Amino acid sequence: MSALSLGLGERRKAALNPGLLLRSPLDFHSILQYILFVAVVTVLVKPLGGYMEKVFSRQATVLDRLCVPIERLIYRVTAIDSNVEMTSTQYAVCFVLFSLAGTLLLYAILRLQGFLPWFFPKYLTTPLSPDLALNTAISFSTTTTWQAYGGENTMSYFSQMVGLCAQNFLAGAAGLAIGIAFIRGFARQLSKTLGNFWVDTTRALLWILLPGALVGAVLLVWQGVPMNFHHYAVATTLEGSKEVIPQGPVAALEFIKNLGTNGGGFFNVNGSHPYENPTPLANFMEMLAIVLLPAALTNTFGRMIRQPRQGWLLYSLMVVLFAIGLISVHLFEQHGKPTSR
Repeated sequence: MSALSLGLGERRKAALNPGLLLRSPLDFHSILQYILFVAVVTVLVKPLGGYMEKVFSRQATVLDRLCVPIERLIYRVTAIDSNVEMTSTQYAVCFVLFSLAGTLLLYAILRLQGFLPWFFPKYLTTPLSPDLALNTAISFSTTTTWQAYGGENTMSYFSQMVGLCAQNFLAGAAGLAIGIAFIRGFARQLSKTLGNFWVDTTRALLWILLPGALVGAVLLVWQGVPMNFHHYAVATTLEGSKEVIPQGPVAALEFIKNLGTNGGGFFNVNGSHPYENPTPLANFMEMLAIVLLPAALTNTFGRMIRQPRQGWLLYSLMVVLFAIGLISVHLFEQHGKPTSR
């Protein structure tokens, strides 16, 4: 019998003795979900880690036929020589300049959103002041994504998609490139170069983030997450009051914010909103997206330094720390202090 189905007398006993809850099937089900989650991540670490090693080593992958022509076009348009490698200083300078350009572009979009498409002045009642716009631009372009605003009351669909969602991709790809450069620093101890920032960022975007986010967003739409550009809906309740129901391209922003470990949500309450997280399966997929790339990077690390055991050692340490934190949080949540009357 779960704690949710306890009778009134049993509820009082459980309140006086929280240990009763620990012996309920509710805890068994939670532990089962924890084990399943870690098992799924563990199974995916090796294939995804190997795939990322191939991507950044420019080896053949299943997506080459689609991505290579786009990659070559990008290099041609931007006049990038993909064969030139950079020193650590050059790599860092490119990263800073890339982040600065993203910050300025996002700041301009946020400040001008009232003149851009999909702006609903009747419902977007929170003004994007210069300091709020700058804080948001810096936050999203550096993958900090500190959300100091209510998305449904502040951001237009254009700002969400072209501004915030685009930066989730670009900043996430740049951060992944920095991680790969860091690994190369271990693998190339006698080399002065760490690769090419523009190549690493482009490949992270085309081969990893874009396909992953596309598949994930489709799965979220299947689970009921909205993906449209409709006007806000207004419903009349039984009491006769008006209820504004925000909509929008939620699925597109939701999955990449998790996959790129960016944070920030389409709505003010983020993943607590039923439009962002409508079902247990959607919740499981979104949590999986948050940890999958960082976990798989341990395997990529082991492969790139030619010591796979080192990668598994790092992953094992991550699992131990995760388990300690998970068990601690679980116990605190299940053993909440009963309210005395």
